[in-house]
Amino acid sequence: MGLLTTTIGAYPKPEYVKLPDWFDNLDTAEPTRGWYAAREAMGEEAESIIRRGTHEAVNDQVNAGIDIPTDGEIARENYIHYHCRHLEGVDFNKLTEKTLRTGNYSSFLPTVSGPVKLRDLFLADDWRRAQEVTDKPVKITMPGPLTVADTVVDEYYGNQKDFGKAIAEALNQEVLSLAKAGCSHIQIDEPLFARYPERALEFGIENLERAFQNCPEGVNRTAHMCCGYPDKIDAVDYPKAPLGSYLQIADAMEESSVMSISLEDAHRYNDLSLLEHFKTTTIIFGVVAIAKSSVEAVEEIRNRLLDALEYIEAKRLIAGPDCGLGILGRELAIQKMRNLSIAAHSIET
Repeated sequence: MGLLTTTIGAYPKPEYVKLPDWFDNLDTAEPTRGWYAAREAMGEEAESIIRRGTHEAVNDQVNAGIDIPTDGEIARENYIHYHCRHLEGVDFNKLTEKTLRTGNYSSFLPTVSGPVKLRDLFLADDWRRAQEVTDKPVKITMPGPLTVADTVVDEYYGNQKDFGKAIAEALNQEVLSLAKAGCSHIQIDEPLFARYPERALEFGIENLERAFQNCPEGVNRTAHMCCGYPDKIDAVDYPKAPLGSYLQIADAMEESSVMSISLEDAHRYNDLSLLEHFKTTTIIFGVVAIAKSSVEAVEEIRNRLLDALEYIEAKRLIAGPDCGLGILGRELAIQKMRNLSIAAHSIET
């Protein structure tokens, strides 16, 4: 069998799913506000169209050899704002411009003008839609408290710790709903931990724990922490988060209740001694780049996994891409997943 494989979140939307996509229009307000109109424009067929697109995304992953696929986030314009649509206190009619990701770009974002709390549960339905086409366990993703707080405009709480606590409490209700429905892999994405490791240590990990509170033991609690990606493929000058951030937060993450941590490595290599900081935590190790059009060879991927196995035991290493595959387009995504799977499954464990 070799090493297990997984994906992280986003998958290229089929053309017939006429929803906005962050990767197409990152720096304007339209992805924030236009999702409603696009969903309505699909009419009575909207749900069947999204179901078809989700099934295609899951089947692509499974057919490429992925052991733990995601739903591809096909129903979402991005993984953050889609979730915020189901929260009270987040106003999508009031858009405020904000500079994001340590100054990398600006965007018009929904505004928080009152207490944030759950409006309605929705992720269990998303999971069921994806899980109905495979016996493989489908992983569902959601944005973490610190990442949400940085991707909307807060005019109510005044600090990210308290804001993040409210977000975490709403996320926790989705976590428990997913677990009750039968979802066994739940991933909370916190790429902002790499951008702001000091905030992660001060209150971010605490709020992440709050989001997973009372999650049943049989559910794999995963956190994803990439270092940031552009909205276009092969944009070589995009300023990423410092790679050294992983080392700053490694010990604190190891001490948390998170069971699996997703780390990027393909876009730029880590010092693999980083893996020694994780004594019990499983590492989802990024071995294919998601913002580069070049396809990693099977042997290249296999060699990097073997290098990692010098620092971590095989039962705690899962092979994956650095982040979501949405930028790549379907053909490249399938090629990369196939090579990833062939390489990982060829390693004797």
